[in-house]
Amino acid sequence: MYVFKICAVALITAISSFILRSQKSDLWPLCAAAGGIILVLCVFDYLAVGLDFLQQFTEKTNIDKSVLRIIIKAIGVGYAVELTASAVKDLGFDSVSDKLLLCGKLIIFVMSVPIFRSLFDIIVRLIELV
Repeated sequence: MYVFKICAVALITAISSFILRSQKSDLWPLCAAAGGIILVLCVFDYLAVGLDFLQQFTEKTNIDKSVLRIIIKAIGVGYAVELTASAVKDLGFDSVSDKLLLCGKLIIFVMSVPIFRSLFDIIVRLIELV
């Protein structure tokens, strides 16, 4: 049922934006942006359930919490960049959108370096055991 609520908000936003754009109003980008913000806010409650599961998972498996923190930050950066890039693309700035996506990918790569470092350390320790 939660999906229907999100789909209804998206549909109302799209129809409202379409009507405003066909009337040659300058408010249609604001309407589209407001609808996008409402959609994201609707999902935050649903997201909390997933984050609780990940926290319980790391506690039971003794995974370092800093690794989970990095993964959650990288996912957050990815979604924020994708949402912003889509909004910028909707406004007609495709080249800015593409550059934003590239910058977001680079940021996620740099953020994930500590995970690669810890993975490398684990592999080195395993090789030394042999």
